[in-house]
Amino acid sequence: MTPARRQPPTDTAAHAAVEVLAAAGIRRCYTVPGESFLELADAIDRHPGMSLVSTRHENGAGFMAEADAKLTGVPAVAAATRGPGAANLAVGVHTAMQDSTPMIVFLGQAETERLDREAFQEVDLTAFYAPITKWSTTVHRADRLAEITAKAIRIATTGRPGPVAIAVPGDLFGQRVGRQDPPVPFQVPRPPLSGDDRDRLADLLARAVRPVIIAGGGARAAREDLVAVAERFSAGVYAAWRRQDVFPNDHPLYLGHLGLGCPPATLDALRESDAVLAVGCRLSETTTQGFTLPRGGARTKVAQIDIDPGQVGATTDLWFGAVADAGEALRALAASPVRAPHRDWSAARRAWVDTATVPPGAADHPGPGLHPWSVVEGMREALPEDALITNDAGNFASFLHRGWWFRHPRTQLAPTSGAMGYAVPAAVAAKIAAPERTVVAVAGDGGAMMTGQELETAVREGAPITVVVFQNGLYGTIAMHQARELGRIAGTRISGPLDLAGFARSLGARGATAHTRAELEKALVEAVDADLPTLVDVRTDPDVISPSATLSDLLSE
Repeated sequence: MTPARRQPPTDTAAHAAVEVLAAAGIRRCYTVPGESFLELADAIDRHPGMSLVSTRHENGAGFMAEADAKLTGVPAVAAATRGPGAANLAVGVHTAMQDSTPMIVFLGQAETERLDREAFQEVDLTAFYAPITKWSTTVHRADRLAEITAKAIRIATTGRPGPVAIAVPGDLFGQRVGRQDPPVPFQVPRPPLSGDDRDRLADLLARAVRPVIIAGGGARAAREDLVAVAERFSAGVYAAWRRQDVFPNDHPLYLGHLGLGCPPATLDALRESDAVLAVGCRLSETTTQGFTLPRGGARTKVAQIDIDPGQVGATTDLWFGAVADAGEALRALAASPVRAPHRDWSAARRAWVDTATVPPGAADHPGPGLHPWSVVEGMREALPEDALITNDAGNFASFLHRGWWFRHPRTQLAPTSGAMGYAVPAAVAAKIAAPERTVVAVAGDGGAMMTGQELETAVREGAPITVVVFQNGLYGTIAMHQARELGRIAGTRISGPLDLAGFARSLGARGATAHTRAELEKALVEAVDADLPTLVDVRTDPDVISPSATLSDLLSE
């Protein structure tokens, strides 16, 4: 007689913690299963309101959890085992920290009786994760895990959102804690802009001669109000680094993207502005062009609205700062009785449009390989304009950032941390979270080969994404810096061309190789309609290193 299979109890610390997660609206956990959190993975898998997504690498799990939360506005869970698993996950957690993305991280730890003895794979996880999270802690009592989980959610979602890490000795998850009271759902506070502050900011924008707004990720959920504010005060709008979907790019008040390699003409309106309002934006190094813009002081009055008091005035001198939720603040400003006279931004907008237009000759580029501009133009021809684009780090992204116009809300997922390997896992999570969307990952061959194995996760999870790989056989960004600074390159040529389409097929996905624009557009049209993930391997010219330079020219200078 076959013995009855043991059924795990349902009154454990792991189950109590999962009930807290589910009550907060958290729906997915991304992980590589590990022996240090067996009961947690089981509890999530058994909960009717949650899904457990097993990935091929913890780096992919971290990126997926970050992208899921960035898209939905609700934290996702990333879980990893101690030591190597936690180390692999750290890149995605750091990305969430720099991108202000809420994330709940569970890290399995060595068992309680073995702690602090350099047990197998033991690392001080609280110390390890402290610099890359809003809060990191180790739980030492099973009956407090649910309480700590609730605290983690509060910290992750209030103020400036971000990741929180909970290390749990492996023997605690399965301990029985009895039935606990149902958790009370937590409401995230949204501090408003006071009436006096609203009037002061409205007066600033109305009286200025050339006012501009820098909008960051905090304003993403308030797009209509942002448009209303810009129109009411006739202010030009810049999108912060990799937040291009925060404002419709085809709007006449859109002046461009404050990214890497920003064309000087695009920055003229910001340099010449006498009033700048930064909203929902921490004014990072890239957005401020190396902490040089906007220039505060007597000539330019800089105001900043941010939900985190620690960010207000952190990187530039301010004329005025307000601690408020970006959405609430924009809603208040949009309802202001003050209205500014019309200002002509056509010249400033034309400066951006010129940099965002495919230059003549790109389509007829002699090669070898396609011109990157032609790839972006092909994407614009073949893909729906409301496609959700996830993009990786690399010089290919300079062409994407300029050439793809983000006309619709929530159509961009990109790491402000500049982490390579983001695009493919981010696309998988986006398709899982929003299966009705067309989701397209855009990567270079360097980033694609770091996390491209997550195509198998996409196949298994029924997430038919499209992956566009600019394959040029280079770590292009570093090759450009080497050529410019050193006059030679070292260690940046990678094997190629690789059969990336064959790699995709080996993982159960579809694969296509494009040497011409016609092949590219055909592959993209077919990919959007396919019921399997598709990787399109686009062979691009390695000499075209950026929108403004070729590698050969840089090496000959």
